[in-house]
Amino acid sequence: MGMRLRENLYQLVIGLLLVLLALSMIFPFLYILSISFTHSSVYVSGSLRLWPEKWSLEAYKVIFLGPGFTSALKSSLFITLVGTPLSILANCMMAYMLSKPTLPGRKLMLNLVVFTMLFGPGLIPNYLLIRNLGLINSYWAIILPGLVGAWTLLVMKSFFQNIPKEIEESAQMDGCSELGVFFRIVLPLSKAMLAAFTLFNAVGFWNTYFNAVIYLIDSDKWPLQVFLQQVVMSANIDEFMGVDYMRTLERNVPSEVLKMASVVIVTAPVIIAYPFLQKHFAKGVMIGSIKG
Repeated sequence: MGMRLRENLYQLVIGLLLVLLALSMIFPFLYILSISFTHSSVYVSGSLRLWPEKWSLEAYKVIFLGPGFTSALKSSLFITLVGTPLSILANCMMAYMLSKPTLPGRKLMLNLVVFTMLFGPGLIPNYLLIRNLGLINSYWAIILPGLVGAWTLLVMKSFFQNIPKEIEESAQMDGCSELGVFFRIVLPLSKAMLAAFTLFNAVGFWNTYFNAVIYLIDSDKWPLQVFLQQVVMSANIDEFMGVDYMRTLERNVPSEVLKMASVVIVTAPVIIAYPFLQKHFAKGVMIGSIKG
């Protein structure tokens, strides 16, 4: 009984610590969300709470209708919707190829993949490569460099190796080609893994910032993350959004409220999509990590 009591007390303390840790992480999100929906008069008066006393969508209207947001949203959508399926397809095809023990040069290619995890070319060689390929100021400068990832390849390869070979052999005996086996048999059996890596890649492309700043010269092609950085770091939000545009508004929205609304707009798609794919994470990633 004494051991059980100590164990229950230990579990209670651990649970309380985890709850406090979760609350410390949730609090900043609630604070940002509250400010973004707070009416200007309430924010100016200083009577701000975690739950807005007076709700308002003024800040979101200013952001959505303001200059720069539409083009930034189009850029982020194009980079994410085009880059994510291309990345998943490229990684899957190469990982499936490397999962075959009879592949000539397989060991050398695996060593090269691991080598890229340990050593990177650096910023200047990457920039020179993109420039020589003629991709400067192009969305492909954002998509192509991150199309295939070494870690993703290794996990997918291990996952494909765990698929019973008898299934593939039966499909081939029925007249299915190698590509047919891959698209009709292997990929449908890998839905959990594909769902996990689809979200990983989508989040990576959606959060593109550094490469966009380096390779995209035209500000009309900047994605939402660059737009958010410009809003948050802007000393004078009226000048950034346009003095003429801000004068057309019926109310003067505080800059902090606009900044918080921008943060919510950029992060909301990922937060909304995450719960729908969460159940696939553990299954999709852990199964692929059973074998090396």
